[in-house]
This record gives sequence, C-alpha cells and structure tokens, in this order.
Amino acid sequence: MDQVLAALDATWRILLIGILLGAGLPTLFAVGVRALAWGGTDGAPTPGVRPPLRGRIVAYAAFGIDIIAVLLGIAYIVLHGLGINVTFNGVIPIFTPKH
Repeated sequence: MDQVLAALDATWRILLIGILLGAGLPTLFAVGVRALAWGGTDGAPTPGVRPPLRGRIVAYAAFGIDIIAVLLGIAYIVLHGLGINVTFNGVIPIFTPKH
C-alpha cells in the first residue's frame, strides 16, 4: 500500500509540473504579448505609438519569467550531463557532484 501511495504522490507532482510548464509558460508568454498590445483601438499597429508603461512592465515581467524558466531547464540538462546533481532546496539551487 505504501508503494501505491508513493506512486500517486509522485504522479500528482509530475502532473502539476507538466501543467505549469506545458501550459503555464506559453500562457504567460501570450499574456506578455497581449500586454504589449494594450491601448490599441482596432488591433492594427500604429507607427510611433508605444504601449503604456503598465503594459510594458507586465510584458517584460512575463517574458523574464519565461526566459528564466527556459534557462534553468537548459542548465539542469547540461549540468546533469556533466555529472553534477542540481537540487532545489526551496528556491536556491544546490550543486553537488555525482558519486
């Protein structure tokens, strides 16, 4: 019974991460693109008009989170290939060599 509960515990964690990364990051990117389009009248680009400051802040924050997530994923894969374990104890990554 303990093995079944451990498998279910791991399954919901994998499902949650899959939903967050699989749907969350593209959605966050779309929110950033949409935030850059705030203030338009009909959706047509108007030359020389910048989006409002609020839209730029939201967009750059969304793009920044996306970029950080992608870079962390690439770093995790590369470091794993180089023989270094990466664990996230809270938010801070901890690097330890494999034995």
